[in-house]
Amino acid sequence: MDLIDRVNQHFLDSLAVKELARELLAAPVAVAAERMVAALMSDRKVLSCGNGGSAADAQRFAAAMVGRFEKERPGLAAMSLVTDSSVLSAIANDYDYELVFSKQVRALGQPGDILLAISTSGSSANVIEAVHAAHERQMSVIALTGRDGGKLAELLTGEDLLLNVPTERVARIQEVHLLLLHGICDAIDFILLDGE
Repeated sequence: MDLIDRVNQHFLDSLAVKELARELLAAPVAVAAERMVAALMSDRKVLSCGNGGSAADAQRFAAAMVGRFEKERPGLAAMSLVTDSSVLSAIANDYDYELVFSKQVRALGQPGDILLAISTSGSSANVIEAVHAAHERQMSVIALTGRDGGKLAELLTGEDLLLNVPTERVARIQEVHLLLLHGICDAIDFILLDGE
């Protein structure tokens, strides 16, 4: 296989996973957007978290909510739990890295808020702890995972929603996570802007 064929294979693999994800996840993405709009319109907020590429996705989502996605609208109450280096390093140093998100959820989360928990494996210890904290705070969870959903899938309750990308490959999972988040952002804007 030459280099061009290898690059082409990435496109083909991505298309195949996205098509499967479309079939399985279009309806749950719409539900996720509806739940977020209901929370936001009730003066609740969305807290997002993840590690590595998932941390970048958590930040990107919060930025699209507070700023804008593709259309002008008032800012929406969303916060990434991965951006405050002082908070993250203090919790990691004074307690444990597994608690960097859960301590923030317990401090900032309120009943009716939503935790957007992103983990490609579904087994990130600090994201799992955040889900436990969200449940303690009577928050619902929208989890973006991959593979078999990992431990996160097992923790979710009837009030929660799992958006699991059905593949093992991390790059493909992350590509679809970004697409799912864009779909959620667009659906939120569509609802709030009366179908514009």
